[in-house]
Amino acid sequence: MKTEFLFLWLAVGLYGLSAFSYVFGLISKKEKLFTIGTIFACAGVLPHVSTVALRWIEAGSPPFIDIAESITSGVLVGMIIFLIVQFSVKRVRAIGVLAMPVTFILLGWAGTLFKPVSGELSASLQSYWLWVHIFAASIGFGSVLIAAGMGLVFLLKEKYKTGFYEKFPELTNLDDLSYRFVAGGFIMLGLMLISGAFWSNQVHGKYWNWDPVEVWSLVCWLVYGIYLHLRITMGWRGKRLAWYALLALIVMITSYWGIPFVTETFHKGFRIEH
Repeated sequence: MKTEFLFLWLAVGLYGLSAFSYVFGLISKKEKLFTIGTIFACAGVLPHVSTVALRWIEAGSPPFIDIAESITSGVLVGMIIFLIVQFSVKRVRAIGVLAMPVTFILLGWAGTLFKPVSGELSASLQSYWLWVHIFAASIGFGSVLIAAGMGLVFLLKEKYKTGFYEKFPELTNLDDLSYRFVAGGFIMLGLMLISGAFWSNQVHGKYWNWDPVEVWSLVCWLVYGIYLHLRITMGWRGKRLAWYALLALIVMITSYWGIPFVTETFHKGFRIEH
């Protein structure tokens, strides 16, 4: 087995330990386990970065072309955003209860799909718009993952209130943080759509092709637009939006990686087989 696969599964294992630490920390109400979970997450990022770097070197092209590479790279950006939040925002380590299991499952799934690099990069990918498209999508994913984590922490504190849960931020702070990350994710998803349209025009000569992933990406963007409308215009706050953020994350993951996996689409893969 190649070194990149060993690093990938090492990252999966460390993220699994992190996810277990977060979840068991919540169940046992021991905040120290959240800290251990953060340590495992940091440790997992190292082989995760190595996997992406080795893939890039071997392929000689950006490691986000097929679905396994897309998941691996997208989840890495999400993890970096997660760790930045862990170390910069006080008392929100509990968001790892959602973020780390999602990361563990997605990267583990990517590991089952990983294949040796074969073929050269299609000329359709020789575009700077692709870089903007991919990074906007990855940052958008990371942002709404954090927003959903804030939503989960909100629901836990709102239900239990006392004891262990008193250490969590105030409900209004959690609600505001979730909103800010959704707003950031919404902007990045919009940038993803715009850059994707320009990229499509370069490849196909038209900005919109009704590709299944294009349609679902638009749906995903509208889902988060509705979130912002409900909060800003309709005055929604708290529990309803927390649930909304959690459910919207499912739409996000489905549109990014579920649709390309089950449907023939322009986004499914771009290498030219020899």
